[in-house]
Amino acid sequence: MKDTVTTATGPTASGPTGATVARRSETGPPAAGVRRDRRREAVAGYVFLSPWLLGLFGITLLPMLYSLYLSFTDYDLLQDPDWVGVDNYVRMFTDDPKFWHAVGATLLFGAVSVPLKLAVALGVALLLYRNRRGVGLYRSLYYVPSLLGGSVAIAIAWQTLFGGQGAINEVLGFFGIEGRSWITNPSTALGTLVLLAAWQFGAPMVIFLAGLKQIPVEMYEAASLDGAGRAKQFWHVTLPLLSPVLFFNLVLETIAGFQGFTAAFVISGGTGGPADSTLLYTLYLYLRGFGDFQMGYASAMAWVFLVALGLVTALVFRSGSLWVHYADEGER
Repeated sequence: MKDTVTTATGPTASGPTGATVARRSETGPPAAGVRRDRRREAVAGYVFLSPWLLGLFGITLLPMLYSLYLSFTDYDLLQDPDWVGVDNYVRMFTDDPKFWHAVGATLLFGAVSVPLKLAVALGVALLLYRNRRGVGLYRSLYYVPSLLGGSVAIAIAWQTLFGGQGAINEVLGFFGIEGRSWITNPSTALGTLVLLAAWQFGAPMVIFLAGLKQIPVEMYEAASLDGAGRAKQFWHVTLPLLSPVLFFNLVLETIAGFQGFTAAFVISGGTGGPADSTLLYTLYLYLRGFGDFQMGYASAMAWVFLVALGLVTALVFRSGSLWVHYADEGER
């Protein structure tokens, strides 16, 4: 009996050694089990991620690194790449007038098409964000052009529409205005591409609709009680509260705008004409790589484009601090 009591109450059970044994018994095996469960979860997660990881390394990352290597070579697809160092980059910036023409055409296209597209998308969203009869049908119809995206069929239809005998000239002739072949005139050809890009405003419109529905109605009621009309409500209520959504659309459309290719290729017949007026950067890159088989030079153009697009996107993000207003700024 005495031994039993000593064992239960003695130093072995209640002292430091006993506490250590107790802690080990409580945290030892269960902790190991938790670690095993976490390892199983991690393995399962990587198994499910494996298709994406294979795509990232096999389809994106490794080809990008290989194209970086090719940008320092002279490669025509028929012979092995010949290392030339930075000659492609030097030639690009100092001895290729078409390169700078493509840069100018792309900057002009992006600077006009992106704001115009966002303005049209926001204007239509303001007309359609209130629940009215049949508004769902109109939203779907306005979104259809974005579903078609940069398809060849749409570019061909646009080419026919703005051709010498197209529907645009027929409408102008009805009002007594003499038409022209808009796509073969160097002064108007790029404008047709801008209109096509602006016409496909469905995707940013849907995002604007979601943002407009998050603005509390009480904000408009308070502004109305203060005597603000529709215009002041738009400038002082809608735009500030919608600025994060506008910023998001601006980033996406800026990236997409500078990547335009299909419409320029189809409408110009793959030449960038007339007079290189529709020679966008991506089209010129394609012509250099697959038209002239200068893959090394085209790879160098691609990396310059990547860096330039990253800088433009960084500038857009930098400017966001000046005009983007978030709802929780006051709390911070």
